Amino acid sequence: MDKEIFLEQSYRNFFKEVKKKIYHSQHNALKAVNKELIQLYWEIGKSIIDKQKEYGWGKSVIQNLSHDLQKEFPGLKGFSSQNLWYMRHFYLEYKDNKKLQPLVGEISWSKHIVIFSKCKDDQEREFYIKMTNKYGWTKNILINQIEGNAFKNFLTDQTNFDKTLEEKYKHQAKLAVKDKYTFDFLEISEDYSERELELGLIRNVRKFLMEMGGDFAFMGNQYRLQVGEEEFFIDMLLYHRRLKSLIAIELKTGKFKPEYAGKMQFYLTALNETVKVEDENPSIGIIICKSKDRTTVEFALKDMNSPMGIATYHLQENLPKEMEGLLPSSEEIAKRLELFL
Repeated sequence: MDKEIFLEQSYRNFFKEVKKKIYHSQHNALKAVNKELIQLYWEIGKSIIDKQKEYGWGKSVIQNLSHDLQKEFPGLKGFSSQNLWYMRHFYLEYKDNKKLQPLVGEISWSKHIVIFSKCKDDQEREFYIKMTNKYGWTKNILINQIEGNAFKNFLTDQTNFDKTLEEKYKHQAKLAVKDKYTFDFLEISEDYSERELELGLIRNVRKFLMEMGGDFAFMGNQYRLQVGEEEFFIDMLLYHRRLKSLIAIELKTGKFKPEYAGKMQFYLTALNETVKVEDENPSIGIIICKSKDRTTVEFALKDMNSPMGIATYHLQENLPKEMEGLLPSSEEIAKRLELFL
């Protein structure tokens, strides 16, 4: 009987090994096909540019080429007039960039369209190409990351994830926490309290979760923690599906104070000891304040051993302009990208 069990288990392990090889082979085959397709589109885009320069052809050549290609290859997708324009644009955007050219075969064509259409900065494009390849982002996730200013958040966010989270989690966590949140969907009085802010977010919980980033699930507000004989309440408790972590949210209507970080560390310890289940990763805290002094935040996080980030919020959409002054130099951005990726 023991021998039969051993043989059955051995076969299962063998089957898993073969299945893994097949999936790996299929993945490599798809990557090879994608690289070939991207190379084809690159060459078509280059040919269109070259012939327009050589013969002085105008826009009509693209429409004529699309018509003739679809007639020659009926049922073969990818040669609409719009897609040929994308190929031309694709080549123009990347032809002089020696750093981006080697990356173009790493992601699918539809994701390239999203990136070069929505991002104009080369470093920003490099960031999204590499992130999409590294984390396997779908097209919709990529769009959400771009619209959520993931690149700018990466450059300006204030967290201690580098020293408190494992390598395989910390980069994803950095992308999950913004430096500034926009709560422009709230309709609250001018002189509002923290409780009013919390209840306003609860009433608009769907919009709140979308602003947080899309991978968050709501678990409750004024979430009760029992520690010894005392009760404590976290403003909001979320769960991040990809990180598999509980996310404690504390809301502050004033400026960040260092003692907020100490209180959050206590909450995270209590969550890990009393709420977190075995297969979940360490809990993460996000303190969202009306404003913060960045140096004070850096000092407050320096000796904290629980993962947390300090963010701010505003009630009107003015994030991009405000963040411009916080962005590091081009050289510093390149260095941070290299270390991150």
